[in-house]
Amino acid sequence: MTVFACARCDTLLTAPVSRVALPVHARQVYGHELIGVLMESGTYAVDPEPFGPPWRPWAENSPEQVRASGVHAPVFALSHGPREAIVIAPGDVRGTVLIPERCSGRCCGPDGRDGPNLACTGCGTAVASRIDDCGSWQAVWLDPRGVRALPVPGPALDSADWDELRERWPGTPPVERSGWWSPLWAAAVGAALAHALAASNGTRITVPAGLLADFFGRSLDALLPQRSPARPLALAGPGVPAVAGTIALTPRHPHTGEIWQPAATRDVVPLDAEVWTYLVSPRDRGPAAGGRVAPKAAHQVYRDDLSPFLPILAFRPDRDVFLDTLVRLPQVRRPWLRAIYDRVQDRLWEGPF
Repeated sequence: MTVFACARCDTLLTAPVSRVALPVHARQVYGHELIGVLMESGTYAVDPEPFGPPWRPWAENSPEQVRASGVHAPVFALSHGPREAIVIAPGDVRGTVLIPERCSGRCCGPDGRDGPNLACTGCGTAVASRIDDCGSWQAVWLDPRGVRALPVPGPALDSADWDELRERWPGTPPVERSGWWSPLWAAAVGAALAHALAASNGTRITVPAGLLADFFGRSLDALLPQRSPARPLALAGPGVPAVAGTIALTPRHPHTGEIWQPAATRDVVPLDAEVWTYLVSPRDRGPAAGGRVAPKAAHQVYRDDLSPFLPILAFRPDRDVFLDTLVRLPQVRRPWLRAIYDRVQDRLWEGPF
């Protein structure tokens, strides 16, 4: 276990936490409502990319700065904030106080645009950014320049192995009770879509009918040329063997960040484990033991749980997560993929987005 303390005065700033993989939706901005807490309590993740202000427009960055940023195509602006920012759940914060003059945001709360907005209660040093605005995942980002990690005794995180993945993470439903698509799904599919394009080498990708087609088919058809030859995209992972010749859609472990690598193919597209497990084992809403007996069908037993929620609109992957993922893949420098990147970036509402 780890706690984080102020680098200047050693005031403890967090509860004990264990490291996990950075969620794929960590930087997502989605909709105009509060969308929940990013990190599970008792965990933390580290972002290897620069985080927060100052931001510089693309044209103001030198070639050396662009190379160091890890992007391979133009973006609106580059962050020149620190790398290795640590993100935790707001409830795991200790020993801090808000800095009121640094709490600007879009409408509902601070979004971190002013830099660190939490100060250490021991010495007043700015040590973290509380994100609490609409459309942003609730989180506290510790500034790596203002904190230091301290090991503490405590039980290690019980990280499931691959065989336990489908039991420990049974999956997040794609539609929320409100009827809107889950932002986690929009981010996960957006990121996986970028990897799928990179693996396609510019050729058509086919998707089998069913849930996989519902979430990937329309986007792939819109972005890739519809001509032969084509390669199929198929689920693979623990308990789901890959088929030779396919592009394998495999889970990314939520704790370690490891990507399942099948032996049958080298072309792998990582997908958030909560989404992958749902696609592999969608909820069975049919007759099952342990429920109530229907009055007119006493020979059948039905579940007590609710029917699946129906979406209000057609599914759209998160455009910004798609672009942010694609611009960090070296393959985007290939002319055909750069053309797709430019088209999606320049035309906000076109195609699957």
